[in-house]
Amino acid sequence: MDVHIDLTGTRGHRDAIYRQLRAAILDGRIRPGEALPPTRELAQRLAVSRTTVSAAYDRLTAEGFLAGRVGAGTFVTASALTRPEPSAVSGVRPLPEWDALPSPPAPFAPAPEFDFRPGVPDLTRFPFDTWRRLVTQRLRAGQADLMTYGDPQGLASLRAEIARHVGVSRDVRASADQVVVTAGAQQTTDLVGRVLLRAGDVAAVEDPGYPPPRLVLAARGVRVAPVPVDASGIVVSAIPAGTRLVYVTPSHQYPLGLSMSLERRLELLDWAERNDAVLVEDDYDTEFRYTGRPLEPLHSLDSRGRVVYVGSFSKVLSPALRLGFLIAPPSLVPALVKARYLTDWHAPNVEQAALAAFMAEGGFARHVRRMRKVYRERHELLSGLLAASFADFLTPLPSSAGLHLSATSSSDLSSLVRRARHDGVRLYSLGDFAVGERRHGLVFGYGAVAAERIGPGLARLRALADEGAA
Repeated sequence: MDVHIDLTGTRGHRDAIYRQLRAAILDGRIRPGEALPPTRELAQRLAVSRTTVSAAYDRLTAEGFLAGRVGAGTFVTASALTRPEPSAVSGVRPLPEWDALPSPPAPFAPAPEFDFRPGVPDLTRFPFDTWRRLVTQRLRAGQADLMTYGDPQGLASLRAEIARHVGVSRDVRASADQVVVTAGAQQTTDLVGRVLLRAGDVAAVEDPGYPPPRLVLAARGVRVAPVPVDASGIVVSAIPAGTRLVYVTPSHQYPLGLSMSLERRLELLDWAERNDAVLVEDDYDTEFRYTGRPLEPLHSLDSRGRVVYVGSFSKVLSPALRLGFLIAPPSLVPALVKARYLTDWHAPNVEQAALAAFMAEGGFARHVRRMRKVYRERHELLSGLLAASFADFLTPLPSSAGLHLSATSSSDLSSLVRRARHDGVRLYSLGDFAVGERRHGLVFGYGAVAAERIGPGLARLRALADEGAA
């Protein structure tokens, strides 16, 4: 055998010998029928113990790469296959629709200097100490039931707290039996699509709108139809005939920030009943409303079981928790629970238990009140600065909730967005959320940027805009 084995810088010599010998056999550098050195000889050559080499040989023998002959030595078996020559086109290809989908966004490392991304909360204010205590308590208690497979519908205690919370804060009347704990809006859309839609069925989404649910449906072979949004919300008359599902954000349209009027909500519900369709209502950031009470959700107006209500803890606490929920008509719950079981079974039990305790103790409500005050200050500051410094080319859209504010423009600002990102100001163009016709404008998130950083960030953006106009 004329193969060099390099153990430089390795700690697990046995594994390193095994890997390198196996690679040499698969690559054809050691041919079938060729003898390997005796274990004592190779051990001396590599300055390792004979036991180490023997263990590597034994593993290769167990896997069928080597065979020992009494009195003759150890040989590569005739059945040890070499790797085929790479071809110009190799490997299994996915279905064509997956090639058409965009890649997931890359993580931001390092974080941008001025982070105006929408939908990102202030993670520096996450209740770390309280959360650590709640998780530690559950682990120290030795609750074995939390460490095994869980209920696909979600922990009963958390579902009860969610039902109570949405009843008090959002006027959504539902029992814990109607709640399914999910990983968020994307998974909810996927689950609803699995139990209601077949490939080729039509689903409608807002245009502009939140991209992930649209992409989830498209990946399932559903025909996704963009429907325009006006000042009153999604244009119901423009929903195509035969549509089986409509995904909407009525309380705080994403990304425009508008609220769907009561008349439009009633019109949409009536349309769903006449067309035997389901409405997926994503109420993603209603906790943060700065004027009056949250608007009445579609769910609370629905008397015919047409609405699946979606909520998330990503905007209130942290997207890393991957915890959200849906509230479905009783007729859909059994199928949705089965779909959840078949996809990823259940949400993490320990995190569910910690969140249920956090809500039961009142910590969740206190955190919401505290962060509502923080975000209101940033919302007002951002609105004032945009009006004072960008009135010549941006028109802020009316918005009184959430973690972002949008502004329209008469010209395409995508080049400004690219230059701003290169210069440490992270934000999005309204066109980034278009499905069909692109609108001009910018989307400013203020959850991840501290109040004292909003002014300097906008000043840099203004300077870049002036440079581009010069």
